[in-house]
Amino acid sequence: MSELATEFVKATQQAAVAAYPWVGKQRKNPADAAATEALRNHLNLIDFTGEIKIGEGEMDEAPMLFIGEKVGTGSGPEIDIAVDPIDGTALVAAGKGNAITVIAAADSGSLLHAPDMYMEKIAVGPKAKGKISLEVPIGDNLKAVAAANGKKITELRVAVQKRPRHAELMMAVQRTGAEVVLFSDVDITLAVATCLDEIDIDMVAGVGGAPEGVIGAVALRILGGDFQGKLLPKNEIQRQRCLDMGISEPDRMLLLEDLVASDNCFFAATGITDGILLRGLIPGDEHKVRVQSFLYNECTRKALSIC
Repeated sequence: MSELATEFVKATQQAAVAAYPWVGKQRKNPADAAATEALRNHLNLIDFTGEIKIGEGEMDEAPMLFIGEKVGTGSGPEIDIAVDPIDGTALVAAGKGNAITVIAAADSGSLLHAPDMYMEKIAVGPKAKGKISLEVPIGDNLKAVAAANGKKITELRVAVQKRPRHAELMMAVQRTGAEVVLFSDVDITLAVATCLDEIDIDMVAGVGGAPEGVIGAVALRILGGDFQGKLLPKNEIQRQRCLDMGISEPDRMLLLEDLVASDNCFFAATGITDGILLRGLIPGDEHKVRVQSFLYNECTRKALSIC
């Protein structure tokens, strides 16, 4: 896995470069299509046998990188792949920061085959690992996280996606005295941030996409953080989709180990626009660009800057 990881970083870089011309052009779909095509093309040059467990949608909805698609040359280790060619397509379209390209991978059979639906989530860094639960009120979680992080509750910073559905959650956090940090997109980025000392985020909470939850969980497993999720099928069609994808108890709380069952995994990302995790792409001379990427696995936790 470690030997393959560098090639996967290159795949995220190719996707970021392909997406960059669409920054600020107000066109999400062409940007996503360009990044997806570049990512897929590079993955198919790598000697591994991969299956997309988290991708751009179902086979009849996405021309490339659909759930269940086979990638790689077919020669080499069997690996589960989770991709987000652009985490923050709206940000790219608007020319705003924090857009990244992401790949997460683990041993075959290790990643939850999550359908594209909402998931209730909570994520924390290493100090608070084992201290959270979706089955208790947010106030109880904040008390536990504050104690684990050596802080007062009033010193905690909780990232919540700026959506109407989170109005009650935001009020509950504020009633404890903790600070709500609103973000518009890229909940993968905020989940990773809980594990990084240089970014002052103690918890991420709320409802977001299940695919992004699985990708974020891979990073948290590597970095020593914690994550819990609960799928929220909105109707019987979505519930049946869970069953069809091997999730026998769609309403069960999912622990970190349920989302990614192997320590042999990695998480790679490349910045498209400047953000809290990575710098965006910088055009250079002679058709060269500078990108910033990072790679996390069980033996490598470092930022890579490659032209």
